[in-house]
Amino acid sequence: MAINWEEFDKDVDIENLEKDVEKASTSEFSGEEVPYGKYEVKITKLELTQSKKGDPMLSVWFQIINGDQKDRYIFMNQVVLQGFQIHTANEFLRSLETDEIVEFKGYAKYNILILNIYEKIVNNEYELDYQENKKGYKTFKILQKFDSTVDNSNSLEAEDLGWG
Repeated sequence: MAINWEEFDKDVDIENLEKDVEKASTSEFSGEEVPYGKYEVKITKLELTQSKKGDPMLSVWFQIINGDQKDRYIFMNQVVLQGFQIHTANEFLRSLETDEIVEFKGYAKYNILILNIYEKIVNNEYELDYQENKKGYKTFKILQKFDSTVDNSNSLEAEDLGWG
């Protein structure tokens, strides 16, 4: 299935993406990786995308909002092709504490679910435990959600995106 990039452009904040491209040349994105540890973060990107191999993948960008690593990013990319991978992604999505029922019912519905969750958490702040497990894989665990006074309750329905 080919991706309609013109439709994709309608759903992407091009202006902010252009700013992200500019930031990519700074130390926020390049150079050494953020050290493992606990960080206060906000999520600046949460989407279902494709891996380099073309597999469906949950992509999350965490921006550190204070401390020595302030304004640096931690990237989570979870392929969601097998049951255990989807389970891992589901557990992460549930940890964001929205009122969405997190379940996998096909990729089109999963994409809408992820978009709805992102819209609800866009201004939220979280404590992220960023580590490496015994097998050498990066782990991402939300330890807590900090109180937010912003109302993110507008969710997208399939019809709103033209995907019904």
